[in-house]
Amino acid sequence: MATRVLFVCMGNICRSPTAEGVFKRLVTNAGLDAEIESDSAGTHDYHIGDPPDGRSQSAARRRGCDLSTLRARQVAHDDFAAFDYVLAMDETNLTALRGLCPANYRERVKLFLEFAPEAGRRDVPDPYYGGAQGFEDVLDLVELAAQGLLDHIAGPR
Repeated sequence: MATRVLFVCMGNICRSPTAEGVFKRLVTNAGLDAEIESDSAGTHDYHIGDPPDGRSQSAARRRGCDLSTLRARQVAHDDFAAFDYVLAMDETNLTALRGLCPANYRERVKLFLEFAPEAGRRDVPDPYYGGAQGFEDVLDLVELAAQGLLDHIAGPR
């Protein structure tokens, strides 16, 4: 049975689809597609069905990651049972997830940056209201944490 990972931010159009895309690329490059699955979702319903923000897509594309097929969805109650890791991009979304999560699945809910202690921070900042550099900064953090997560699940490569 595959290990399943869900990346979560607020609207599921910037940080969490970026994390999903970067992580999927790492998983594919490691030849682990059959062993590790991932998805992304938002704690809010603002953008259900929308593609990732164009700025997220552009920044990711420059680093060889295509997010164009992803579509926003909201976290569902069943996600806590379906995913082994439910990873929040920041403390606000972590709190929201903990409020939704049944007690028997609480250990699955974590901050994504727990897998990148060398980043020296706990939150992946929301780039939505900022400039282009914010999306690059998100990618830097996401690439670091995605590799740390893959190493945690599959062992260092």
